[in-house]
Amino acid sequence: MNYPVWYLPETGGGFLIALIAVLHVFVSHFAVGGGLYLIYAEKKGLRENSPAILEFVKKHARFFLLLTMVFGSITGVGIWFIIALVNPAATSLLIHNFVFGWAAEWVFFLVEITAAFVYFYTFGRMDSATHIKVGWVYFISAWMSLLLINGIIGVMLTPGLWAENMDFWQGFFNPSFWPSLFFRTFIAVMIAACYGYFSASFVADVAVRDSMTRFSAKWALVTLALMIPSAIWYISVLPVAAHTMVMGKSPTIAGMMPWGLVGILGLLVIMLGAGIYRPRFNSKPVAVLSLFCALAVMGSFEWIREAARRPYVINEVMYSNGILKSDIERLNSEGYLRQALWVENKELTGDNMLQAGEELFINQCYACHTIGGINNDIVAASKNMSFRVLTKYINTIHERRYFMPPFVGTDREAKALATYIAGGLLGKETIAAPLEMNTLAAARVLFEDNCSSCHGIEDLSPAFESLSHKEITAMFPVLDEISDEMEPFSGTAEEVKLLADYLHSLNNPVAPTGVSGAILFEDHCSSCHDLQEMVDIVDGQGSEELILLLGTLNDISDEMEPFSGSATEQEILAGFLESANKGDQ
Repeated sequence: MNYPVWYLPETGGGFLIALIAVLHVFVSHFAVGGGLYLIYAEKKGLRENSPAILEFVKKHARFFLLLTMVFGSITGVGIWFIIALVNPAATSLLIHNFVFGWAAEWVFFLVEITAAFVYFYTFGRMDSATHIKVGWVYFISAWMSLLLINGIIGVMLTPGLWAENMDFWQGFFNPSFWPSLFFRTFIAVMIAACYGYFSASFVADVAVRDSMTRFSAKWALVTLALMIPSAIWYISVLPVAAHTMVMGKSPTIAGMMPWGLVGILGLLVIMLGAGIYRPRFNSKPVAVLSLFCALAVMGSFEWIREAARRPYVINEVMYSNGILKSDIERLNSEGYLRQALWVENKELTGDNMLQAGEELFINQCYACHTIGGINNDIVAASKNMSFRVLTKYINTIHERRYFMPPFVGTDREAKALATYIAGGLLGKETIAAPLEMNTLAAARVLFEDNCSSCHGIEDLSPAFESLSHKEITAMFPVLDEISDEMEPFSGTAEEVKLLADYLHSLNNPVAPTGVSGAILFEDHCSSCHDLQEMVDIVDGQGSEELILLLGTLNDISDEMEPFSGSATEQEILAGFLESANKGDQ
């Protein structure tokens, strides 16, 4: 909110970060592990007194230098450029809090670059013992760069006490520092082994190709085996919310996990079959495939690590849209637009709701959502929602979808955002359609508007079990006598009756006359499902089966909860779905 937004509605900035970051970390980890690989490959050539192997190492060092120092450096600059554009608030916070760490990393990076050039250009011109020492200088410098960056970016997922005190050392040695460092070290060497395998596929000398293929395959298999316990260790130290999402709660992570598993399986097959067992099976296509498998492993890890932070960009400190968690209460009270520096519509009027809603979308939603794009398209996600449902959904979005940040702002600003999405993007009516005031559905809306912020239906149902309709009605004017935190209900006499009807119906089902199943579907289901989709899901099921299904939705998916309406509403919704299934809706 304190920085302008680089707005690319069709692609989104997050996609660009992911694209550049995955390619960069794949090469930058090669830059770390490749140093160790070169040292031991050179030692192998010296030990076996093989000029051919040493020539292979020299050529591989040239490839290593070009890829890591040219492509790696360009993408490294690209990472800084893109994160500064897409999320300047988080970038600034990390720079200012860890400036010493970044400065130290740049020193090691300078040593790393110098050692890499010295290593390559003195290959065969320097005595072997000294040359190996230069290789060690390179590797240690590269690994120290990894260590420093690991500590800084690790705090984004596992901040620990740093989230409270911003202490440099507590942030740097955060809970995931050591498991992440081990995991990244092993994956760096594994990637280096895959690049060595790739270089070996270009060697004409069969004996050298077989020898370096088997050598590379052993390195890849050993580090793959070591990655498994370090990954388990890494997952074990994640915060509860992140751990839950990694273990399947997040649909993004669930969709990405198979890519990593396929990559690991592919590497095992290639390195065992075309590396250890039959090194002569190593060919350029097979070697390229091994690199793609390694990229899948690295890419899925980085994607999962990023997704596990949601709804934060810096866990427990800053949300993915750049809003500090500590500012939420103030912004909800004073209004987001009034405090945002780069918006035109500071105040809401009847004429600027659409324009203000667009600015709210850009500042609060665009960090994760595109408009008609390939990544989290907001149009597709909200196409089934009406203005009324969207307004309610926006105000409870974090409770419904933990991995989404809470909407920040006043109730009127939430309506402005709903106006933009429903009216501006979906072309729907942006005035909530009035409900017939003789239905339990309308009564439930009264409950949601007046009671649901503090009370859940499941909590109130037992409390009203022994009360008559008359006793419930008598409570409304004296709610402040029941609790200092409540105020007497201020609705009309008709609304008092409707709300009493609803609360009484929680334990005393009434005939469903006049209750709208369509409204129940809209309120409870439409945020994720359209009607035709639901018809396909419940095809062939009768009303009784549907009632049972609605009560056990959490057994079908962790992302759903059992239907939260009354027993009467459950029957009505089941009847509505059954009718829709028969084509009556």
